Amino acid sequence: MRFMMLMIPGGYESAAPGQMPSAEHVAAMMAYNAELQKAGVLLSLEGLHPPATGARVSFAGGQAQVRHGPFPETREALGGFWMIDVASQDEAIAWARRCPASGNEVIEVRRVQEMEDFPADVQEVVAGFPDLQAVPPTH
Repeated sequence: MRFMMLMIPGGYESAAPGQMPSAEHVAAMMAYNAELQKAGVLLSLEGLHPPATGARVSFAGGQAQVRHGPFPETREALGGFWMIDVASQDEAIAWARRCPASGNEVIEVRRVQEMEDFPADVQEVVAGFPDLQAVPPTH
């Protein structure tokens, strides 16, 4: 099963453009990332720039509207993610618990929807787009 571990750093929603973590924090995270890779569960990982540098596209009234950051009403912001492939949610949570996160960081663990999770009519629609289907999990 694939799970996404979403890093939500406290205060990141108001971080200035270009704000970066310390070298010490990055070193600890890289050691953790290496553990995930060595265990064979890491599929991908990425860090994200602060929301102040982003844009939001909304579709009120059927029209696309673009708003550029910062977004003052935001209470939490995604700082990055890991995509892992493990046997269960318990195993994904165990990996999240091992992360060298600081006291102001939270990791949300969410299962990725797999094709077999959807009803037959949805699977039929998706079958018409074979080049867009996800890579099957290894477990």
